[in-house]
Amino acid sequence: MAAPRFYCPEIPARSGAAELPEPAAHHAARVLRLKEGDAVTVFNGQGGEGEARIAAIDKRGIDVEIIAWQDVERESPLRVVLAQAISAGEKMDFTLQKAVELGVQAIQPLASERSVVKLSGERAEKRVAHWQGVVVAACEQSGRNRVPEVASIRSLSDWLGQDQTDLRLMLSPDAQTGLRDLPRPEGQVTLLIGPEGGFAPAESQMAQRQGFLPLRLGARILRTETAALAMLAAMQALWGDF
Repeated sequence: MAAPRFYCPEIPARSGAAELPEPAAHHAARVLRLKEGDAVTVFNGQGGEGEARIAAIDKRGIDVEIIAWQDVERESPLRVVLAQAISAGEKMDFTLQKAVELGVQAIQPLASERSVVKLSGERAEKRVAHWQGVVVAACEQSGRNRVPEVASIRSLSDWLGQDQTDLRLMLSPDAQTGLRDLPRPEGQVTLLIGPEGGFAPAESQMAQRQGFLPLRLGARILRTETAALAMLAAMQALWGDF
């Protein structure tokens, strides 16, 4: 079995000792029941990973000793920013978790007119922190050594004018263009996905004025938690490393 992987952002160097963050230490000791001497893999989110072993377990936490560092990368050559309208319940967690597994580079949560969940202030900050934890866990599971950032929640109207990526795509059931109609992108891609019920007509028009190209995936209407994942998988198959 592969050694358990843990995100350890404070790794000071490619060798030496490091302390697992509290959530990782809890998972290692209480869930996985790891013991001193057990092999683990650690990464700091900036690329590469370290072969390590658990050096000490006590009430303060878990210390690991890095034995060897490997400059291994598992990032997709397709650079995608997922701009996802906030969805309700566990749908957003599911979408972000699977989007990370599918190689998304960064995530922008958006508040839109039809978003069921309305977040602001401290609640918004806590939710973004929760989503970042979902992303970290997905990186630990999937083998990624670079952690995508979950940006602060923005309103769709405020964010649209700020996006400057090379190719801007928006899923729309009314679109006539399909993914196969597009050439392979050379730079970064932004993928814009609406909430339950889709974007309001005015929002869709506003996005198109800002350079977003409407696309459709077949003749069926996909749920918000399905749309991004289907699109990412198709993009990886056509342009990425699938």
